[in-house]
Amino acid sequence: MITTGQIPTSSWRKSSYSGNNGGECVEVADTVAKVLPVRDSKIPSGPVLAFPTPAWSSFIATLKSGNSPS
Repeated sequence: MITTGQIPTSSWRKSSYSGNNGGECVEVADTVAKVLPVRDSKIPSGPVLAFPTPAWSSFIATLKSGNSPS
């Protein structure tokens, strides 16, 4: 299990499409091997979901393609 405290604050980033007004965003950290941690930007001390890197890459590719996930 990965916790927010295990990832340096400077490692988290959110999409360049996200505004700075505290909207509904997720943040990711690219500093953990083999997984991509994801958290809610409104609750930085909250839970972290860790997705295997290939699964996250596939998810993003599907979103970019405009196809529905199966």
